[in-house]
Amino acid sequence: MGRTGRLSRTGHLSRTGRLGRLSRRGRLLPGTLLAVLLLGAGPGGSGETVPLDGNRPGERLDVTLTRVVDPAGSAGGDRLVAVELRLENTGSVPYRDAPAAAAHLLDSQGQRFTGLTQESRAGAGLPDTVSLDPGAEVTGFVTFRVPRDAGLAAVQFALDAGLGDDVGQWSLS
Repeated sequence: MGRTGRLSRTGHLSRTGRLGRLSRRGRLLPGTLLAVLLLGAGPGGSGETVPLDGNRPGERLDVTLTRVVDPAGSAGGDRLVAVELRLENTGSVPYRDAPAAAAHLLDSQGQRFTGLTQESRAGAGLPDTVSLDPGAEVTGFVTFRVPRDAGLAAVQFALDAGLGDDVGQWSLS
C-alpha cells in the first residue's frame, strides 16, 4: 500500500497514513491522487519517516525526507532540485539498492523525474549503491534535473530500485 507524508507550509512533515497505492508506472491511483490534491505543503523542512517493505522477506527500510533544496544548482536550461533522505534498515536482512533509481520527483504537470547520483550545491549525494546491515543508516542527497519553470508536487521512494510495490510519497505542493 502506498504511504504518504507531507511537508507543511512551515517545512515540517506530518503523518497522513496510508492513502492509496501507486501503480508500477508511478501513476497515482484515485485515493492517493485525492490525498495529494487535498494536502497543502511547501519544500524546505524536515520530516516524517515512512516505513517501506521491499520485495524480499525481511527487507524493510524507514525512509525520512529531511530536506528539499530548490534550487540546488543548474544544468543547461534546467534547474537541479536535491532532496535529502535518511535511510535506516529496520528489516532483518541486509539492504542493498540504488537509492537514486528508487527516488522520483513529480512536478505539478504530472511529469516524473528519476533521481541522479549527481552532486549539487545542496551537499553530498547518496552513493550509487547503498549497503546497510540491519540497524544501519545513511543520509545523503538525491538530485533531480527538472525544467526551470517546473512546479514541485511530490517526492516518491520505493525499494528495489524504485520497483517495489510499497511506495512512500511526500507531497510538496
